[in-house]
Amino acid sequence: MGVWSRLTALAKLFRTASVMSAEDLLAASRGLRTGSRAVVTNDTAMRHSAVWACLRLRADLLSTMPVDVYRVINGVQAEVPKPPVLVSPGGQQVGMQEWLYSTQVDLDRAGNAFGLITERSGVIGPDGRGLPARIDLLSLADITVRAKGATITKYIVAGTPYDPWEIWHEKQFTLAGFPFGLSPVAYAAWSIEESLNAQQFARDWFAGGAIPLAELKNTAKKINKAEAQVAKDHFKAAVQTGDLFVHGNDWEFKPIQAVAAQTAFIEAREFTLTEIARFFGCPSDMIDAAVSGGSITYASITQRNLQFLIMNLGPAVSRREQALSRGLVPGPRFVKLNRGALLSMDPEARARTLQTRINSRTLTPNEARALDDLPPLTEEQLAEFDRVFGAARTTPATATSGATS
Repeated sequence: MGVWSRLTALAKLFRTASVMSAEDLLAASRGLRTGSRAVVTNDTAMRHSAVWACLRLRADLLSTMPVDVYRVINGVQAEVPKPPVLVSPGGQQVGMQEWLYSTQVDLDRAGNAFGLITERSGVIGPDGRGLPARIDLLSLADITVRAKGATITKYIVAGTPYDPWEIWHEKQFTLAGFPFGLSPVAYAAWSIEESLNAQQFARDWFAGGAIPLAELKNTAKKINKAEAQVAKDHFKAAVQTGDLFVHGNDWEFKPIQAVAAQTAFIEAREFTLTEIARFFGCPSDMIDAAVSGGSITYASITQRNLQFLIMNLGPAVSRREQALSRGLVPGPRFVKLNRGALLSMDPEARARTLQTRINSRTLTPNEARALDDLPPLTEEQLAEFDRVFGAARTTPATATSGATS
């Protein structure tokens, strides 16, 4: 099936299907293949090191950003206490960091994350129901969604139907009029499959279980099909167990060089790593993949992290802030993920920055100490600073002409 035919079939499925799951999307977009070839799903894709590295990097960073809740009071943004659901959203066993990590992995590989709302608070949300107080995350493999146009009508979890208001559903990589997020795994399936097949070939090759394309020729006589089959079976039986194949001078074996040893094959593997990194929003150098055109250098690690935050991770952070604000806290409160955790500086650069802010009167010394988890300066400490460095002197005001003394 050509590319245009596949896209047409996929679009038709989106318009007419009453049931859609992650595996349906994969099957529609590329067609499942059987035999010894790798079949790419949301789970098998994670066997690829580049996929795993991209998902881990993004989820690690986002899940370790502190979660805060604010509201604007008299034009000033003020922090307010977090509701329990933003501390332990999955109950006592699942804290916010684990919950954010799990959902970010699902969002980045499948475009969707699902959870069953098992408890509600007494605070009424925009839909007239209590805001979620506990959300138990669901496996993507257990979810089937029924939709009519752009409206989801039913979620089916392991065979049990649920109304939309009973399910927490986050999505990213969206299209207008389509109720699901697009799956990077589905669209990267061809690239991932190519690399997984290469890995499987290499594993089978070095384990002795794969027989390379080769020619086994009898140079003494012409043999019939039955004799050829016997020779083939004997050869395969010997090679598959790692044993020696013994024959006379009438047999000639010409193996084709292993694909894994070819330079073109290795280059293709390296290109696939970079290509997969593009699908999952990670610069290839950040997952230790080869970078075309040489290495990339930055003035500082802070500069590198800032570029990654702006160009790659930042939009996902903003989407999650809006989803959490809309679904878990009452208005006019809103959720913020503290991006400063990603922009940590080395001690010397941090000290220079704090000193500059103190000198420019945008930060007090005690506020700077609070950033290092230190208490405010005491009178005894201030007196000691005066003894060591001298008391601070103030410049007297200059008298103006005609002013009274």
